[in-house]
Amino acid sequence: MELHEFTAGDIRKLLRERKISSVELTRAYLERISALDDRLKAFITVTKDMALEMAAAADKAFGEGRESTVGGIPLALKDNLSVKGIPCTCGSSILQNYVAPYNATVVERLVSENSVIMGKTNMDEFAMGSSTENSAFFTTGNPWDLSRVPGGSSGGSAAAVAARMVPWALGSDTGGSVRQPAAFCGITGLKPTYGLISRYGLVAYASSLDQIGILSRNTEDCALLLKAIAGQDRRDSTSAGIPVPDYEAALRGKEGNFTIGIVEEFFQQSLDDGIRTLIEQAAHVFEGMGWSLKRVSFPHIRYSLASYYIIAPAEASSNLARYDGSRYGLREPAETTISMFKRSREKGFGAEVKRRIMMGTYTLSAGYYDAYYLKAQKVRTLIKRDFDEAFRECSFILAPVTPTAPFRKGENIDDPLKMYLSDIYTVSVNLAGLPGLVLPCGFSGGLPVALQLIGKPFDEVTLLRAGTAFQRATDFHLKNPPLGEAVPGGSIKESMK
Repeated sequence: MELHEFTAGDIRKLLRERKISSVELTRAYLERISALDDRLKAFITVTKDMALEMAAAADKAFGEGRESTVGGIPLALKDNLSVKGIPCTCGSSILQNYVAPYNATVVERLVSENSVIMGKTNMDEFAMGSSTENSAFFTTGNPWDLSRVPGGSSGGSAAAVAARMVPWALGSDTGGSVRQPAAFCGITGLKPTYGLISRYGLVAYASSLDQIGILSRNTEDCALLLKAIAGQDRRDSTSAGIPVPDYEAALRGKEGNFTIGIVEEFFQQSLDDGIRTLIEQAAHVFEGMGWSLKRVSFPHIRYSLASYYIIAPAEASSNLARYDGSRYGLREPAETTISMFKRSREKGFGAEVKRRIMMGTYTLSAGYYDAYYLKAQKVRTLIKRDFDEAFRECSFILAPVTPTAPFRKGENIDDPLKMYLSDIYTVSVNLAGLPGLVLPCGFSGGLPVALQLIGKPFDEVTLLRAGTAFQRATDFHLKNPPLGEAVPGGSIKESMK
């Protein structure tokens, strides 16, 4: 069995038993990235030298008896997470030459546990998009069909995990940007509760919605990585001061008898028939485990997409005001300071970012704030109340992730409204600040399809336990994309197995 076929949990066991070294493992993954990434284009930056140094440090720590949850295991980061001394482009020309001067809190925690950072992955510019086609540099391919998109905006991270170029990765989820690419690429994705993971060092898109999330092969790996990065951070005032449970140990607990809510409105909209059938089959899998299904209604859910596309651009227009050529990245020469600001922003930002800045500036402007932004925030409260009401009777909400299977590159790029509809089943989770777990549940036309379990705030333990039960009952998460089956990725010597 080749090294890239192991999950992160398997790799941890091999490292602890000294059957492989972190340096051997890292070299194997670097070889695989080198062989695949010309076609896939998942990475913006590969940090080869840094990865090998971190791997050597991990091996030294193992030799001294210092073991950790994620030590020695390679990992990729979305290119909006700051790593000291490494470019942080956010997929944008305006930050093309920007090098982060500090580590994000999640990076600090991973480094302290001797994790191995392999590089920074491609993304839609400033996390604005649903296909990774809005990157200023290139479009990432879907490992299941290179002519199709991997989803967005964490498409590079999802594609890297699906193609076994890394065992796991981090992304960010503002309106579904971890869950949608996880679904499109046939892997497991977790968007934790808002506030569970520090956002310090995550370049802001929409601050009240952004959350760092996890892309992995299965729920056990999600639990391991979440355990390493969750917890309060004094540098992020929105991080929650609650105890972080041992998510890994919790998965070994009793599953329980759960009631799963089925939102009627989710299945009345333009959901692809193939996806609808697979979600219904997945519901029967849960029933087969003795869990109950309950129909619930969310009367305000139809306003979620409109509310999201008022609130998110409004916050983006404020957050992105700092990129004016005077402090970060690109600076275009001009005769006056104002002209320099204008030229730098005009050349540095792509079309989708400009569109959202304009939308946000408009809704925040005098005379329109009450009519749009304030009203959208009130609707946000009503949507959260819909979830609160459902959770009185339900343990989880079962929902689709996307209305369609992965679409072809270029298919929706000239139709922003159609692209925005890709997020129709995910944005409400961000508006309510809830956790969402994506699990592969089948294939439609040869392309992966996933379901979404939405949990109660800070109840990731129960959510991951339910996801683990589903993955024990099914094998969809074990399927490999056809890309690069003969590509090297190292192996364990027969005598060592």
